[in-house]
Amino acid sequence: MDGTLTVPVIDFAAMRRAIGVPSGDILDVIHSWDAKKQREAQEKIALIEADALRRMKLMPGLLELCETLDTRAVRRALLTRNVKKSIDHFHEHHFGLPPFHPALGREFKPYKPNPDGILHILDHWNLPPQHCAMVGDSAKDDIVAGHRAGVLTILLDTEGKYDLEQLEGEERPHHYAQSLHHVREILWEAFDAVDGIPSVAGLKEEEAIEE
Repeated sequence: MDGTLTVPVIDFAAMRRAIGVPSGDILDVIHSWDAKKQREAQEKIALIEADALRRMKLMPGLLELCETLDTRAVRRALLTRNVKKSIDHFHEHHFGLPPFHPALGREFKPYKPNPDGILHILDHWNLPPQHCAMVGDSAKDDIVAGHRAGVLTILLDTEGKYDLEQLEGEERPHHYAQSLHHVREILWEAFDAVDGIPSVAGLKEEEAIEE
């Protein structure tokens, strides 16, 4: 969600330092610890995420994109490694449009880059992967999950963090966008040849835009 639906405000490098996870998937590493150490880490993450909620701002172009999706009856979902509390705060205090549905936080396991969240959304919508897209700002989580689920992938890189030439294998997206306005253009162009109205699953996170 942070970096796709909302302007990125979480300093993940600082989070890693605070918790003591210099490398590896931060959630997987924490889950490998004993209960006491896990609880302490989760408390530190909760403080960082609470501060992020106070500073939450919508990503430019989000409302325009979602209004266009809604006008064309394109469904949208949210899949993020953030917690449900953050999803609820986003919907209740910032978004102002009908909520993303389904909206899955990291309570849904296994989380990205496992594709199960996307597959759950596809099953809920009763749609094939080729009619859907995953939009996210993380190559290692969002794009990998999208590829594994068999959907179109769009990497949103508003801060210019990625060099496409350096992305390989499952981390390389079908499309690259530097704004949500560009995402809208990609979606319509990508699905122009599809018979009927496509649905869009997404991110980071969560998404038809996401997590």
